[in-house]
Amino acid sequence: MFDTSMTLSDVWFLAQGAWITILVTIISVFFGTILGIGFGVFRYQVGPWWGAPVTFFLDIFRSIPLLIQLVLVNAFLGIVLRLQISGFAVACGVLTFYTAAYCAEIVRGGIEAVPQTTRRAARSLGMTWFQDMRYIVAPLATRVALPSWIGLSLGVMKDSALVYVVQVTELLKSTQILITRLQEPLFLLIIGGLFYFIISFPIARLGGYLEKRWSND
Repeated sequence: MFDTSMTLSDVWFLAQGAWITILVTIISVFFGTILGIGFGVFRYQVGPWWGAPVTFFLDIFRSIPLLIQLVLVNAFLGIVLRLQISGFAVACGVLTFYTAAYCAEIVRGGIEAVPQTTRRAARSLGMTWFQDMRYIVAPLATRVALPSWIGLSLGVMKDSALVYVVQVTELLKSTQILITRLQEPLFLLIIGGLFYFIISFPIARLGGYLEKRWSND
Protein backbone atom coordinates (compact mmCIF):
# COMPACT_ATOMS: atom_id res chain seq x y z
CA MET A 1 0.00 0.00 0.00
CA PHE A 2 1.29 3.48 -0.89
CA ASP A 3 2.50 5.52 2.05
CA THR A 4 3.88 9.05 2.19
CA SER A 5 5.38 11.33 4.79
CA MET A 6 3.78 14.36 3.17
CA THR A 7 1.55 16.40 5.47
CA LEU A 8 -1.01 19.15 4.99
CA SER A 9 1.62 21.71 5.93
CA ASP A 10 3.74 20.43 3.05
CA VAL A 11 0.82 20.83 0.67
CA TRP A 12 0.38 24.37 1.97
CA PHE A 13 4.08 24.99 1.38
CA LEU A 14 3.65 23.88 -2.26
CA ALA A 15 0.56 26.07 -2.57
CA GLN A 16 2.59 29.08 -1.41
CA GLY A 17 5.20 28.29 -4.06
CA ALA A 18 2.41 28.00 -6.64
CA TRP A 19 1.12 31.43 -5.59
CA ILE A 20 4.57 32.93 -6.15
CA THR A 21 4.62 31.31 -9.61
CA ILE A 22 1.20 32.78 -10.40
CA LEU A 23 2.18 36.22 -9.09
CA VAL A 24 5.43 36.35 -11.07
CA THR A 25 3.58 35.22 -14.20
CA ILE A 26 0.74 37.74 -13.86
CA ILE A 27 3.08 40.67 -13.26
CA SER A 28 5.48 39.69 -16.04
CA VAL A 29 2.81 38.95 -18.63
CA PHE A 30 0.80 42.07 -17.81
CA PHE A 31 3.64 44.57 -18.04
CA GLY A 32 5.42 42.57 -20.74
CA THR A 33 2.30 42.66 -22.90
CA ILE A 34 1.95 46.43 -22.49
CA LEU A 35 5.60 46.95 -23.45
CA GLY A 36 5.31 44.39 -26.23
CA ILE A 37 2.35 46.21 -27.78
CA GLY A 38 4.30 49.46 -27.71
CA PHE A 39 7.44 47.91 -29.19
CA GLY A 40 5.45 45.98 -31.79
CA VAL A 41 3.49 49.00 -33.02
CA PHE A 42 6.65 51.11 -33.05
CA ARG A 43 8.58 48.55 -35.10
CA TYR A 44 5.73 48.23 -37.56
CA GLN A 45 5.35 51.98 -38.01
CA VAL A 46 8.99 53.00 -38.35
CA GLY A 47 10.14 50.04 -40.45
CA PRO A 48 13.25 47.85 -40.13
CA TRP A 49 15.83 50.66 -40.51
CA TRP A 50 14.66 53.10 -37.83
CA GLY A 51 13.49 50.22 -35.66
CA ALA A 52 16.93 48.56 -35.69
CA PRO A 53 17.98 49.79 -32.18
CA VAL A 54 14.74 48.49 -30.67
CA THR A 55 15.10 45.22 -32.57
CA PHE A 56 18.65 44.79 -31.28
CA PHE A 57 17.51 45.48 -27.71
CA LEU A 58 14.72 42.91 -27.97
CA ASP A 59 17.00 40.36 -29.64
CA ILE A 60 19.16 40.39 -26.52
CA PHE A 61 16.26 39.04 -24.46
CA ARG A 62 15.25 36.57 -27.18
CA SER A 63 18.75 35.24 -27.81
CA ILE A 64 20.28 34.88 -24.34
CA PRO A 65 18.91 31.99 -22.22
CA LEU A 66 16.63 33.21 -19.46
CA LEU A 67 18.74 31.55 -16.76
CA ILE A 68 21.79 33.58 -17.82
CA GLN A 69 19.74 36.78 -17.97
CA LEU A 70 18.54 36.30 -14.40
CA VAL A 71 22.03 35.62 -13.07
CA LEU A 72 23.67 38.51 -14.95
CA VAL A 73 21.01 41.10 -14.10
CA ASN A 74 20.99 40.08 -10.44
CA ALA A 75 24.80 40.25 -10.29
CA PHE A 76 24.91 43.58 -12.13
CA LEU A 77 22.38 45.20 -9.80
CA GLY A 78 23.87 43.77 -6.62
CA ILE A 79 27.63 43.76 -7.31
CA VAL A 80 28.17 46.55 -9.83
CA LEU A 81 25.45 49.03 -8.87
CA ARG A 82 25.27 47.85 -5.24
CA LEU A 83 21.50 48.09 -5.19
CA GLN A 84 19.52 46.12 -2.62
CA ILE A 85 16.77 44.73 -4.82
CA SER A 86 14.79 41.64 -3.90
CA GLY A 87 15.04 38.51 -6.01
CA PHE A 88 11.31 38.74 -6.64
CA ALA A 89 11.68 42.20 -8.20
CA VAL A 90 14.62 41.05 -10.32
CA ALA A 91 12.67 38.01 -11.49
CA CYS A 92 9.63 40.10 -12.45
CA GLY A 93 11.78 42.70 -14.22
CA VAL A 94 13.74 40.21 -16.31
CA LEU A 95 10.65 38.17 -17.18
CA THR A 96 8.78 41.35 -18.12
CA PHE A 97 11.34 42.29 -20.76
CA TYR A 98 11.64 38.64 -21.80
CA THR A 99 7.88 38.59 -22.38
CA ALA A 100 7.93 41.97 -24.13
CA ALA A 101 10.61 40.80 -26.56
CA TYR A 102 8.45 37.93 -27.81
CA CYS A 103 5.16 39.80 -27.51
CA ALA A 104 6.50 42.58 -29.77
CA GLU A 105 6.94 40.08 -32.61
CA ILE A 106 3.49 38.63 -31.99
CA VAL A 107 1.95 42.12 -32.14
CA ARG A 108 3.89 43.11 -35.25
CA GLY A 109 2.87 39.89 -36.98
CA GLY A 110 -0.77 40.44 -36.03
CA ILE A 111 -0.75 43.97 -37.45
CA GLU A 112 0.89 42.83 -40.68
CA ALA A 113 -1.81 40.17 -41.06
CA VAL A 114 -4.49 42.87 -41.41
CA PRO A 115 -5.12 43.38 -45.17
CA GLN A 116 -3.83 46.69 -46.46
CA THR A 117 -6.98 47.09 -48.54
CA THR A 118 -9.03 47.12 -45.34
CA ARG A 119 -6.81 49.77 -43.81
CA ARG A 120 -6.87 51.93 -46.94
CA ALA A 121 -10.67 51.71 -46.99
CA ALA A 122 -10.77 52.90 -43.38
CA ARG A 123 -8.49 55.84 -44.11
CA SER A 124 -10.52 56.75 -47.20
CA LEU A 125 -13.56 57.04 -44.95
CA GLY A 126 -11.77 59.77 -43.02
CA MET A 127 -10.48 57.74 -40.09
CA THR A 128 -7.37 59.01 -38.37
CA TRP A 129 -4.38 56.74 -37.72
CA PHE A 130 -5.48 56.26 -34.12
CA GLN A 131 -9.06 55.40 -35.16
CA ASP A 132 -7.75 52.98 -37.77
CA MET A 133 -5.56 51.23 -35.20
CA ARG A 134 -8.29 51.13 -32.56
CA TYR A 135 -11.36 50.12 -34.56
CA ILE A 136 -9.88 48.21 -37.50
CA VAL A 137 -6.41 46.90 -36.75
CA ALA A 138 -6.73 46.05 -33.06
CA PRO A 139 -9.78 43.70 -33.34
CA LEU A 140 -8.43 41.88 -36.41
CA ALA A 141 -4.85 41.66 -35.17
CA THR A 142 -5.99 40.39 -31.77
CA ARG A 143 -7.68 37.40 -33.37
CA VAL A 144 -4.48 36.53 -35.18
CA ALA A 145 -2.17 37.15 -32.23
CA LEU A 146 -4.23 35.56 -29.45
CA PRO A 147 -3.10 31.90 -29.90
CA SER A 148 0.56 32.92 -29.89
CA TRP A 149 0.01 35.19 -26.89
CA ILE A 150 -1.65 32.36 -24.95
CA GLY A 151 1.29 30.12 -25.78
CA LEU A 152 3.69 32.84 -24.66
CA SER A 153 1.85 33.28 -21.35
CA LEU A 154 1.99 29.56 -20.65
CA GLY A 155 5.66 29.53 -21.59
CA VAL A 156 6.43 32.37 -19.19
CA MET A 157 4.59 30.53 -16.43
CA LYS A 158 6.79 27.45 -16.95
CA ASP A 159 9.96 29.51 -17.45
CA SER A 160 9.32 31.15 -14.08
CA ALA A 161 10.70 27.94 -12.59
CA LEU A 162 14.16 29.39 -13.31
CA VAL A 163 13.78 32.29 -10.89
CA TYR A 164 15.10 30.07 -8.11
CA VAL A 165 18.59 31.31 -9.14
CA VAL A 166 17.72 34.72 -7.66
CA GLN A 167 16.49 33.18 -4.41
CA VAL A 168 12.78 33.11 -5.22
CA THR A 169 10.99 30.07 -3.81
CA GLU A 170 8.40 29.37 -6.48
CA LEU A 171 6.59 26.10 -7.17
CA LEU A 172 9.48 24.05 -8.55
CA LYS A 173 11.88 25.24 -5.84
CA SER A 174 9.29 24.37 -3.20
CA THR A 175 8.99 20.91 -4.72
CA GLN A 176 12.76 20.45 -4.67
CA ILE A 177 12.93 21.49 -1.02
CA LEU A 178 10.33 18.88 -0.09
CA ILE A 179 12.11 16.24 -2.19
CA THR A 180 15.30 16.87 -0.26
CA ARG A 181 13.50 16.61 3.07
CA LEU A 182 11.04 13.78 2.41
CA GLN A 183 13.05 11.75 -0.14
CA GLU A 184 9.95 11.01 -2.26
CA PRO A 185 10.95 12.51 -5.64
CA LEU A 186 8.50 10.74 -7.94
CA PHE A 187 5.43 11.42 -5.81
CA LEU A 188 6.37 15.04 -5.15
CA LEU A 189 7.11 15.72 -8.82
CA ILE A 190 3.66 14.36 -9.67
CA ILE A 191 2.11 16.72 -7.10
CA GLY A 192 4.18 19.63 -8.44
CA GLY A 193 3.15 18.80 -12.01
CA LEU A 194 -0.48 18.69 -10.89
CA PHE A 195 -0.14 22.22 -9.47
CA TYR A 196 1.31 23.42 -12.79
CA PHE A 197 -1.57 21.77 -14.64
CA ILE A 198 -4.14 23.43 -12.38
CA ILE A 199 -2.53 26.82 -13.08
CA SER A 200 -2.16 26.44 -16.85
CA PHE A 201 -5.34 24.55 -17.78
CA PRO A 202 -7.79 27.48 -17.28
CA ILE A 203 -5.54 29.76 -19.39
CA ALA A 204 -5.38 27.25 -22.22
CA ARG A 205 -9.15 26.63 -22.11
CA LEU A 206 -9.89 30.36 -22.10
CA GLY A 207 -7.74 30.81 -25.19
CA GLY A 208 -9.50 27.93 -26.93
CA TYR A 209 -12.90 29.34 -26.02
CA LEU A 210 -12.08 32.79 -27.39
CA GLU A 211 -10.64 31.34 -30.60
CA LYS A 212 -13.75 29.22 -31.15
CA ARG A 213 -16.10 32.11 -30.39
CA TRP A 214 -14.31 34.53 -32.70
CA SER A 215 -14.10 32.00 -35.52
CA ASN A 216 -17.90 31.74 -35.47
CA ASP A 217 -18.43 35.52 -35.68
